[in-house]
Amino acid sequence: MTHHSKLVSPALITLINGDGIGQEVIPAARAVLEALNLPITIQTADAGFATFEQRGEALPAATLALCEASDAVLFGATQSPMTKVAGYRSPILALRRHFDLFANLRPAVAGEIDLLVVRENTEGMYSGRERLEDDGATAILERIVTARASERIVRAACEQAMQRRRKLTIVHKANVLKETCGLFRRIAFDVVKEHPELEVGELLVDTAAFQLAQDARRFDVIVTTNLFGDILSDLAAGLTGGLGLAASANVGTGRTAVFEPVHGSAPDIAGKGIADPRAAILSVGMMLDHLGFHAQADKVRRVTYNTPHSGSTSATARLIAEALAGVAQDEIELQS
Repeated sequence: MTHHSKLVSPALITLINGDGIGQEVIPAARAVLEALNLPITIQTADAGFATFEQRGEALPAATLALCEASDAVLFGATQSPMTKVAGYRSPILALRRHFDLFANLRPAVAGEIDLLVVRENTEGMYSGRERLEDDGATAILERIVTARASERIVRAACEQAMQRRRKLTIVHKANVLKETCGLFRRIAFDVVKEHPELEVGELLVDTAAFQLAQDARRFDVIVTTNLFGDILSDLAAGLTGGLGLAASANVGTGRTAVFEPVHGSAPDIAGKGIADPRAAILSVGMMLDHLGFHAQADKVRRVTYNTPHSGSTSATARLIAEALAGVAQDEIELQS
């Protein structure tokens, strides 16, 4: 997906299993990665709610140091408590903030649908600016939208669209949220002027959701703010095989990027060995693109989308790894 990165050889990758099914799908993705025999070095680190319970911190300093030394991080899933837990901060949010990974890229592919949601990753309603008033009877959220963040996310979306079908849809709710979405919309239309080759449209977020559900084939790249992007990308995942196939990348302008399956820790099936590993494996594909291994990334995507989930995490990963080895062998035979 992110074709702007240079090939780093050997690349250093940190794997973080996290919680729940992350403990199963990340080792499965590792098996597929190792089957490619690429010049990469793999190291592992701990983060997540279980790590917080054991060590008192969800993202230990040692883990952060390993991530800082890495070209890419593959992150499993974390179990986020629904209520406030003193001292706990989401490690994936902490990694996004630490590395300023402002662009969240979420592809959705199935049949004739091939779209990419480019979601602003650092502000909006996820800025953490919440408070209680009236003795707890009123909760207030501040939505932060800045010109700087809006400009760089739209620029990233334009770059993605230029590598795809050159169609960009700007999604907002400026008819009601006149200041925050109004600013995002204004900046977006300023930025797209730099790309006259793009076909640019705009939709209100509710209309975008309706049109996605009606016919997602009409979309190529969608760019939007944090919460809207979170919701629309899950809708797109639901239209293209579910969260078992939903991969994502968190990228910025620095060296380190973080890749993760969109699904959560799924405690109801954790430990049963039945989780679908394909979202984690497709995240490996996005990671390989970021590192410059474009041919291998395309193979991973092709084979993974063509391999149904067998019902076993390890068996599905093995089928994909064997198919990738077969693809490599076929190419060697063609060349000889």
